[in-house]
Amino acid sequence: MTVRVADDRDLPALARLRREWTAERTGEADQDAGFERAFEAWWRAELPRRTFWLAEAGTERSGYTAVGSLNVVEIGNMPRPGGRPGRWGYVGNAFVVASYADRGVAAALLTAAVDHARARRYQRLVLRPTPSSAPFYLRHGFTPAGEGMLMLLPSAGQEDS
Repeated sequence: MTVRVADDRDLPALARLRREWTAERTGEADQDAGFERAFEAWWRAELPRRTFWLAEAGTERSGYTAVGSLNVVEIGNMPRPGGRPGRWGYVGNAFVVASYADRGVAAALLTAAVDHARARRYQRLVLRPTPSSAPFYLRHGFTPAGEGMLMLLPSAGQEDS
């Protein structure tokens, strides 16, 4: 299994994963014929401020299959007099195909996002987990913050603004 930053060639795989996410949650097959076009438009609009990771299983010989994805939105803090500008990240759209749920895919995707946040010197990395995913994030160093299980992973070396 590999995790890498996704790019334009991954649009079909990311759209397929989003369809699977929807089907898993609603129990219904999606018949939206225009979804891929809408997904691509969203991707292009979001790409300047969002980093996407794709987890793939397989080998070069047998081919790779997308089994999970996650993205982080970068948000810049509003400047204030006397303060240093800063950034923080919001983890969103985390999904792993059910048959890969217990194979370390989610942890690998989250590690890539946390490493990215630290490299970019984010002040914090924020997410809003589902009730069933909250224990996973707690095990990976996130702490609850306020109502709704908003969770934070502070980054070292930068003050809040």
